[in-house]
Amino acid sequence: MARPRTRPEPPRIPDPDLPRALEPATLRRSGAFSEARIDLDPGTTDAAHSRISESVVAPASVHSIDLTGAILADVVLDAVSTAELVAREGTWRTVVVRGGRIGTLDLSRARCDGLVLDGVRVDYLTGGGATLRDVEVSGCRIGTLDLPGARVERMRFGGTSVDEMDVREWQASDVDLRGAEVLSFTDVRMLRGVTMTSDQAASQALALAASLGIDVRTGE
Repeated sequence: MARPRTRPEPPRIPDPDLPRALEPATLRRSGAFSEARIDLDPGTTDAAHSRISESVVAPASVHSIDLTGAILADVVLDAVSTAELVAREGTWRTVVVRGGRIGTLDLSRARCDGLVLDGVRVDYLTGGGATLRDVEVSGCRIGTLDLPGARVERMRFGGTSVDEMDVREWQASDVDLRGAEVLSFTDVRMLRGVTMTSDQAASQALALAASLGIDVRTGE
């Protein structure tokens, strides 16, 4: 007899496969980097369409990073602070973003399989039209989290605050919001199937009633 499925199913994320020794490297557009310790230029780094594997991006404070269309596999971004990190249409597999502050993190139309955001402050995180599988968001502070039209599977939050979350037309399964403090959702009707605490559900009751056209008033 098959065992009953546990819901929500937790993310399945292996630790990045990193070598003991890393060679220094500097990113460039369409470059290929493996087993590297990557130092970023304080200005703008153009690494669009590059391939990065089994590498660590060293702590840095930079203006912007362009990873449009880049492929990252077994990569750790360690305490990187930047006004903008653009990774549109990229592919991220087993990537850890640890610490630092990011003004805009753009994962629009990207594909992420195994993504950890650990202790990061992000003012604006957008994954519109992205496919996000096996995502762990822990100890983060996020201003706006935009996921319109995204496909999200096995995503879990822990000790994280979000000011606003846009979930319009997303497709979500096994999304665990119990560890997230979300002040508002753009469309609470799209939360069907996610897991919340009873207090979280109660806090969204008025918004849900309004979306259904229910006139809620106090007293007679």
